Amino acid sequence: MTPEDFQSAGLEFRQARTSIHSEQVATQAMMEISKLAELRKLLQSMERSLGLQELSPVERDVYYAASEISKSDEEVRTVLLIEHSLLQTVSRPTFFRALKSLVNKGYLSQGRASNRGRYLVHQPRT
Repeated sequence: MTPEDFQSAGLEFRQARTSIHSEQVATQAMMEISKLAELRKLLQSMERSLGLQELSPVERDVYYAASEISKSDEEVRTVLLIEHSLLQTVSRPTFFRALKSLVNKGYLSQGRASNRGRYLVHQPRT
């Protein structure tokens, strides 16, 4: 075999190894997507059983964030809520529209104190 043959064989080997690796990565990605699909179906099922399917995605995220924050504090402050990781990509106007809608639907209510910006979280209606 000539040196060129060895070089050519090495190149073919590297290309084959790269191709196999790419296929493995693609297979792994599809498995991860499949797991995400299962999680999504489980989440939707839980939302239906709690009656949360009537809420918009932003309303659900505001409600989830408020519920999580209210575990440590009875009232939820708007300033803490708007900074929650679930709401990082939500604009302020959309956030406040969702907040108002949740109050109108009975999922949240104004806090007991006369201070604005404090809300109580209520159990979902099932």
